[in-house]
Amino acid sequence: MINVVELKPINSKGMLVFAILGIFINGIAVLRLKKGTSINEKVVSWHLLEDVLGWMAILIVSIVLLIADIPVLDPILSILISVVVLYNVIKNLKQILNIFLQGVPKDLSIKEIEQEITGKTGAISAYHTHLWSLEGEKNLLSTHIIVKDGIAHQEIIAIKQEIRRLMKEKGIDHVTIEVDYQDEGCENKSCD
Repeated sequence: MINVVELKPINSKGMLVFAILGIFINGIAVLRLKKGTSINEKVVSWHLLEDVLGWMAILIVSIVLLIADIPVLDPILSILISVVVLYNVIKNLKQILNIFLQGVPKDLSIKEIEQEITGKTGAISAYHTHLWSLEGEKNLLSTHIIVKDGIAHQEIIAIKQEIRRLMKEKGIDHVTIEVDYQDEGCENKSCD
């Protein structure tokens, strides 16, 4: 904040040179990483894009400073870039924390998945379902299903295959299914 109060002379030519170099170098990196799909690649790509945008802002301010002597633009630009970066850090941190804490992926619902399992397969009920993501792309599911007593082994295999097919359509790559029979009861009172 001292620089805002005590405005010092700014080397606008130096700013211009560094801005051009920054745009060039970070621009190449953004182009190389823009096709990334994992959360890590997206965060790095976004960070590099922020750098390019920051360097573009510095380029514009350095040109303005070459034309007109408005030294207050430098600290204002610094504050503005800091606010934009902080906003995006917080946004990305929420997404990363959801993955670390094994939260349900944003576009999926456990209740809807359990309803789909019981509505489209031979399972009577689905319960104790857990759904999470390892890195924002690969989703995993574990669930218990209840099947009718005396069901043939081949029918259980068919039910499990149908559940896996349905989950694959939803982008859930790994599915673990525990099969319980109707007369077994269950440890969890919400298995109905």
